[in-house]
Amino acid sequence: MAGAQAFVAIAVAYIVIIMSLGSLRSAEGWKGEEPKFIHVGGKVMCQDCTQGWNQWTHGAEPIKGSKVAVTCMDARKRVVYHVSDDTDEQGDFDVLVSKYVNGKEVNPERCAVRLVSSPDQACNVMTDFGNGRSGVKLYRPSHVYPGMVKYTVGPFFFTSPMCDEPETTAEHAEWRWILMWLVAIDVYGVLFCFEIDFRLLLSFFGG
Repeated sequence: MAGAQAFVAIAVAYIVIIMSLGSLRSAEGWKGEEPKFIHVGGKVMCQDCTQGWNQWTHGAEPIKGSKVAVTCMDARKRVVYHVSDDTDEQGDFDVLVSKYVNGKEVNPERCAVRLVSSPDQACNVMTDFGNGRSGVKLYRPSHVYPGMVKYTVGPFFFTSPMCDEPETTAEHAEWRWILMWLVAIDVYGVLFCFEIDFRLLLSFFGG
């Protein structure tokens, strides 16, 4: 009985040692495998304002081939790295950002990702949902594995040109036409008065 207990104790100790060695090797692997690239991933979707509210907010469709770019700055706010990627059929993108540029390490917190373009003519107006138009700064990685660090942003959204608010609304357009008419009337009035004054001058000088 005592021999069996001793055997079990030795076996347990052996397993613990093996697991400890595995953990140590794993930790060494984490330190040794420094990633050469930073992954920046996300999704680009299309919102349709012509649909109902529920469809507009929850029924967005992925856009294939839309372009997303990552721009990285240095401490002096100079661009040191710029790269872009196109989305796949699911609207997903995975931009690879070099960890080092010209021998200097790129600081992810000085990098921003934003929308660039959409190939869909029916859905090519950028929106700022998820800050896709203004840009999102990389803050905290969503995945950290040996040899890979990934940041996840978005989703970003494009919308239809008819959903984009024009620079001149209908009200502004109406006021523009009113102003044009006022200017025309004013010009006509000036010309009319000039014609009367000219006739008076002619009659005065016996013309």
